Amino acid sequence: MPGNKVSRPCHHCRSRSASGPADTSKIHYEKFWLYRHCSSLQQRDRQAQKAGQLFSGLLAMNVVFLGSAFISSMIFNRVAITLADVWILMTILKVLCLFWIIYYLLGTSRQPHAVLYRDSHAGAIWIRGSVLLFGSCSILLNVFQIGYSTILIHCKSKVDIVFPSIGIVFICTQAYFLWHHCKDCIQVQHNFTRCGLMLTIATNLLLWLLAVTNDNLHVEIESQLREVERRFAGKAPFSHPLFTALCTCPDTTICKVFQKGYILLYPFNTEYCLVCCSVLYVMWKNVGRRISHHHVPHAKPKFKLQGVVFGPLLGTTAVIIGFCVFMMYQIQVTSLVPSRQVFVMYYSYYIVLLPLMSVGAVIGTIIHALEKKELDTLKNPTRSLDVILLMGAALGQIGMCYFSIVALVASDPRDLLNSLILSYSVLLIFQNITQNVFIIDGLHRQRFTLPGKEEDTKEEQSREDQRRMSVLELGQELRKASLSYIHSYSHLTWKRRALREISFFLVLCNIILWVMPTFGAHPVFENGLERSFYGYSTWFVIVNFGLPLGVFYRMHSVGGLLEVYVTA
Repeated sequence: MPGNKVSRPCHHCRSRSASGPADTSKIHYEKFWLYRHCSSLQQRDRQAQKAGQLFSGLLAMNVVFLGSAFISSMIFNRVAITLADVWILMTILKVLCLFWIIYYLLGTSRQPHAVLYRDSHAGAIWIRGSVLLFGSCSILLNVFQIGYSTILIHCKSKVDIVFPSIGIVFICTQAYFLWHHCKDCIQVQHNFTRCGLMLTIATNLLLWLLAVTNDNLHVEIESQLREVERRFAGKAPFSHPLFTALCTCPDTTICKVFQKGYILLYPFNTEYCLVCCSVLYVMWKNVGRRISHHHVPHAKPKFKLQGVVFGPLLGTTAVIIGFCVFMMYQIQVTSLVPSRQVFVMYYSYYIVLLPLMSVGAVIGTIIHALEKKELDTLKNPTRSLDVILLMGAALGQIGMCYFSIVALVASDPRDLLNSLILSYSVLLIFQNITQNVFIIDGLHRQRFTLPGKEEDTKEEQSREDQRRMSVLELGQELRKASLSYIHSYSHLTWKRRALREISFFLVLCNIILWVMPTFGAHPVFENGLERSFYGYSTWFVIVNFGLPLGVFYRMHSVGGLLEVYVTA
């Protein structure tokens, strides 16, 4: 663990926001025993920071490998390693994370000069809102799981009740921690904080992996539904190779509510784990980071609906039609034998919408290329993470699409429904790629500043020089800048307006494409085509791997598109 060195005591406040540079006399430089002989204090600090990141990363890697080995053993050998064993390991990790988070809240963050800087780019309101939304849904999921296990206590173990109970405490504590401290650039106890953050990231990754691969309760519900169908058809009872001792849910309303609630809220838990990992990673990158005043934005652009008409109009139309399709789909798919027409309607909606989104993203990218705005090359961990998450989350949908393409081409691609799913898969891949290019290019463009704000910024940065200028000279400089701005604005008005229209249209489209799978529309699993080709368990893992990433991609795209809209 590193020690900390303070040049001299300071009487100023403990914490400072990102509105200005902090006094260098308060800085706690990092130290590491491997680099204790470095002559330069700054060089020793940089090397200690790299070593701390390396060791904390190794800790997370070992925890993830250990947990993955447990989960894989449970999948391939359910006799030696049971789900209860995996839950015990996860409970230990959760308790360790809880101890560290409480220590950070009550100890580390309250030390003198612990938080000298706060990253203004980290912890956007939509990210923190997602943590609260998905965290609340995850708490309800655990409540439903506790209720379901309590009703079936005769065939369930006590671990089925203890694990979700600890999960509720973990979710509440972590959500509070991320809401209040996601912007912190901690300057004390650097390596201990890095290790705590990496342990929490590893725990959330393992919880996500467990949610993706654990299909026990889904198998129970699937078995009961198939049992009902076979009784009506007069066939033999349904059995699943991975689940033999079936816990039959009593024919009561409360048990059915717990079942339905669990299935409905299941994707939110995986989303919560992914969002927490992204926020925690930014905090990990910001440990020991010192932000100069050049990185601090002087004025944040505000969200305004000025000059946009067609984007909101087309986007609202897509949202209304999508909501109607979603409601009709939900009504039809809840029956024992879903109508084939409802799948045709669902995929037809996507086949119409996805090309429009792709064309909009391509046009927006071309407009970016025509603009003469400089690229923002300042170091920004949040933006770098946004790019990684957009590219990584898109792999979920793209991977599922390629699995669907292989299954459909190998079966009967000339069938109407198969042709629609095939077209949907190809269009979805193209839409993800074009939208990623548009968002990433927009995120790296410098903000557009109004002339008044631009002059205010220059005045703040060169106040001493302006004092030496006469009033007449200053007025002439302002006139030149204003004329230059008016000339450039007249040439860029249509480009900025087109970018805003496209961004707003894509925001609304991504919102409805996020709502539909999040609240229960899963035709990739319910149409039965890919499931019959790959098998129940294999397709279950593929869907639970790709679907949460797809939902996370839509949600993250909304944030990126809003950033592009505001900075256009």
